Amino acid sequence: MSTDAVGPLLVVSAHAGDFVWRAAGAIALAAERGDPAKVVCLSYGERGESARAWREGKGLDEIKALRRGEAEAAAAELGAEIEFLDAGDYPLRETPELVDRLVRVYREFEPAVVLTHTLADPYNGDHPAAARMAMQARVLAQAIGYDAPGEPLGAPPVFLFEPHQPEQCDFKPDVLLDITPVFERKRKAMECLPAQVHMWDYYTELAKRRGVQLKRNAGPNLGLPHETMAEAYVRVYPQTTGVLA
Repeated sequence: MSTDAVGPLLVVSAHAGDFVWRAAGAIALAAERGDPAKVVCLSYGERGESARAWREGKGLDEIKALRRGEAEAAAAELGAEIEFLDAGDYPLRETPELVDRLVRVYREFEPAVVLTHTLADPYNGDHPAAARMAMQARVLAQAIGYDAPGEPLGAPPVFLFEPHQPEQCDFKPDVLLDITPVFERKRKAMECLPAQVHMWDYYTELAKRRGVQLKRNAGPNLGLPHETMAEAYVRVYPQTTGVLA
């Protein structure tokens, strides 16, 4: 995943806020390059990730509308299209129908890069469920005989974004993405999610820590900004190349 890659970016997010905390930098970079960016939210996070709204006495439909509005504002801040499948959360159930809907998204949008959750998360089963469906749908979208509109998908690389508790999810990043030029957009997108205000500073500090690691791994004296900001990812499939670099 490089800053000069060209092509549509697809993000499959279990809940309405996940894409902001974990991948907003990548989305904003794509938009600034002029590449289309699309977020698919499988649910609004209405039951498990909206505690403040429940405590305020809001009902289910009101909370869904609230979380939808927040996510739409965040996506607009990042320059991305957003679609909601309203599949429910806690639990997010894996169904053939939901996978088929994702296949159709792949065929229509034709992503060059896909971002989604890790395949392990003992704290939130919705996240690996979303990842499994995103990856299954990618494979099915490649099958020429699969009954869905559009041409068979190519082989877009899949990157898993950082979970909230990486050590417990066996998350060992092999890609550090420099988001310094767009971090202010990420912060503004985070601030579109007051339902989870407690996450704003956590993910700001995480971006700083990953930025320190990016500088260390980039090599000395490269003139990177003192406060480099970064996001961490794990690549699922091998990189194909004619040059080792």
